[in-house]
Amino acid sequence: MRIEQTILPGCFLVHDTFHGDQRGYFFESFNRKRFLEHTGLDMNFVQDNQSLSQRGVLRGLHFQQGDAAQAKLVRVLKGKVLDVAVDLRKGSPTFGKHLAVELSEDSHTQFFVPRGFAHGFVVLSEEAVFFYKCDNYYDPATEAGIIFNDPDLAIDWKLPESELLLSGKDKSLPTLQELMPALKF
Repeated sequence: MRIEQTILPGCFLVHDTFHGDQRGYFFESFNRKRFLEHTGLDMNFVQDNQSLSQRGVLRGLHFQQGDAAQAKLVRVLKGKVLDVAVDLRKGSPTFGKHLAVELSEDSHTQFFVPRGFAHGFVVLSEEAVFFYKCDNYYDPATEAGIIFNDPDLAIDWKLPESELLLSGKDKSLPTLQELMPALKF
């Protein structure tokens, strides 16, 4: 396991050590002790989530606030996605900045998104199986989000907007500017 700090403080890329031969493969997808040694973060993941989505499905940008905020360790089991994290921590030097990384079944890379970030992804392959660990339970009462095409964020989702498939809820999310007064990070 090799862990790389990204341009957004607290976000890490986790490159798994992959062992493959004619029988198949093996890799350790998470080791709490190693993660702590490399990041200084002692993670206690309490919930795993998995989704199956077709090309163009965009899920996000989502987050939970207050005591229900979640850190996530995300990876792709099948296919390829563009995964995006947006820093929402007031006072952070990278507030409002985002990082987009491609994750795929072949990259053997995971993306750690800490609390205080919005998160979303779009499927670039025909379909994708997306898996993530959370350090806090889902709480719909604290759920919030930012519209995917916020002009201030200027995220390049790598697909034309006409090809994107969003839920009704995700289509009606506010911009970051509209959300600012209610942010609790």
